[in-house]
Amino acid sequence: MSLFRQLWLTVILITLASFLGSFTVSILSMRSYLEQQLHRKNVDSASSLATSISQLSKDPVTIGVQIAALFDSGQYERISITAPDGKVIAERVRELIDTTVPEWFSDIFPISVEAGHAQISDNRMHFGVIKVVSNDRMAQQVLWDQTGKLIIWYLVASIVSGLVGVLILRGIKRPLATMVDQAEAITERHFLTISEPRIPELRSIARATNDMVRRLHNRAIEETLQLEALNKRMNHDPVTGLANRGHFMNRLHEAVDGGDTVHSDTGGAIGEKPAEETPMDKGFLVLMRIGNLEEINEKLGRSSTNGLLRQVGAIMDSISTGMPNRVIGRLNGSDFALIIPHINDAAQLLNSFSAELIALLSQTGVDSVGFYHIGAVRYRRGDRPAEILTGADTALATAQGKGAHTWHIIDASYASTQLAAGSIGDWRHIFSDAVSEDRFKLVLYPVVDAAGALLHQEAVVRMQAVRNGGWLAANDFIPIAARLNLTGPLDLTVVRHALEYLQSSAGELAINISAETISDWNFRNKLEELLRQQPDLCSRLWIEVPEYGVFRRFEAFRDFCHTFRALGCRIGVEHFGHHSTELQKLADMGLHYLKVDASFVHGINQNKNNQKLLKALCNLSHTLGIVVIALGMQTEAECKALIKLGFDGVTGPGVKDAS
Repeated sequence: MSLFRQLWLTVILITLASFLGSFTVSILSMRSYLEQQLHRKNVDSASSLATSISQLSKDPVTIGVQIAALFDSGQYERISITAPDGKVIAERVRELIDTTVPEWFSDIFPISVEAGHAQISDNRMHFGVIKVVSNDRMAQQVLWDQTGKLIIWYLVASIVSGLVGVLILRGIKRPLATMVDQAEAITERHFLTISEPRIPELRSIARATNDMVRRLHNRAIEETLQLEALNKRMNHDPVTGLANRGHFMNRLHEAVDGGDTVHSDTGGAIGEKPAEETPMDKGFLVLMRIGNLEEINEKLGRSSTNGLLRQVGAIMDSISTGMPNRVIGRLNGSDFALIIPHINDAAQLLNSFSAELIALLSQTGVDSVGFYHIGAVRYRRGDRPAEILTGADTALATAQGKGAHTWHIIDASYASTQLAAGSIGDWRHIFSDAVSEDRFKLVLYPVVDAAGALLHQEAVVRMQAVRNGGWLAANDFIPIAARLNLTGPLDLTVVRHALEYLQSSAGELAINISAETISDWNFRNKLEELLRQQPDLCSRLWIEVPEYGVFRRFEAFRDFCHTFRALGCRIGVEHFGHHSTELQKLADMGLHYLKVDASFVHGINQNKNNQKLLKALCNLSHTLGIVVIALGMQTEAECKALIKLGFDGVTGPGVKDAS
């Protein structure tokens, strides 16, 4: 029973007990008063009549006239005169008077009145005894009428008390409801403070919960700052703030590690799956080398040289702004590197880079002879990182051979059977036909928890570009769909296939939604309508959005979380880690889980720096109630290290061995 029902029950019981007690006391007091008054009246009437008869002659007519004069007033039930020998000299008796008093009331509250007695004398001789009995039916009627008035009064008083009770309970319920909202906000990782109520007892509770919320908030801020500092210290160059060599190489591995392998589902279904789905499936690796850094350092000094290096990093950042998943790093003292996915021609970018560097040289007054050279290599998903770096070094050496301040681009050799964009016709028609003919399928791979049990299946979409043709991996067509603003129909198809899978299979399923779709209100509404038709399946559906898309469309993602969490879906961020310092913003949206990017996971059993970073990330995530899953786990050693660091689940090529 709820607290307010208990309070209402208490109020009702107290009011009822008060009413019954007061009613009973009032009725009994009134009955006692009526009995006393009737007895006194009987005594007074008997004495008065005895005195009157004693002064008159004692003949029967005179005595009868005196008794009749009193009896005819209608207030007496019986008047009699009895001689000393017990003989009745005269007597008048009235029949029972009809009243509106119920018999049950007379039985519960009977009125018993003692008769009045007085002696009649005759010349100082005892003549007889007169007995007067008042009519108690009239008193019973009076008692009944007063009872009705009491009941009406108590009903009015009860109604007024109830209204007052409602106002008082509302005054108590309002701050309690606010405190409940605060508690629910805490469970949703929202740090909400409330105003302190006027009620002293509730004020102390509200003050305590507000203090707790402030401490939790401050703790989350402190851990976020520590995580940010640790991330910068472990994975970033202290001078420029760019990714250091180790972190940059992990990102390069992520960019090109996308080969498909065959895995067996723990539930028996077999399907091919990618070791790791990533949007960075092709692009360029740009390597820039400063040729005379020692001379610059001697001329400008350490502080100015560091400023110059930071400006070089800022130029690389500005020329690649707006390119998703670009990665900038400083490999050593004089070498800077840039990964740029999803571009087919880097010539314009390298021209802009050269122009910015020459402008920088003119501002600093440094001898510009041989200051920089740039080499760029085109890579494709599946190329080996070592070969890509070798190609970049070759391109850089070629640029150095051309003279000062030059750049050169080469293609890395690769054997790939993937279709190039535009080689099979118009992509808009390809997507339209594939959607209309439903040439899509989901391939699954397991995500397991720390104990090796299946946490959920992760679904990756495949598409047939041509009828009866081969199945393209998501990396081969999703970036093109994003550029053509066609991710909405594809994601809608993925959700339909996911719901069909959940209808026919047990367990839970995770799907990836493009950042472009979550900001497309038309398809967002269609997705919402589709999920509302299957409310029982929503609780088994995990929906994740890539990190780079979340922060590109932050407000749209906030609304997306609010809408689809209300449907019962679990919302997560995939490839997380490069915006780890923004975790608090995500927690305020009620995020359920994170999938940490494979670039942080690769070789984690040997990377002490990333171990500290990921442990801090897990601690902060668990404080905020967020599940943490590692992507791209390849070996059992990595799995053990990840579980020890606090990860709730893992996935990747090594899952079969780990489970």
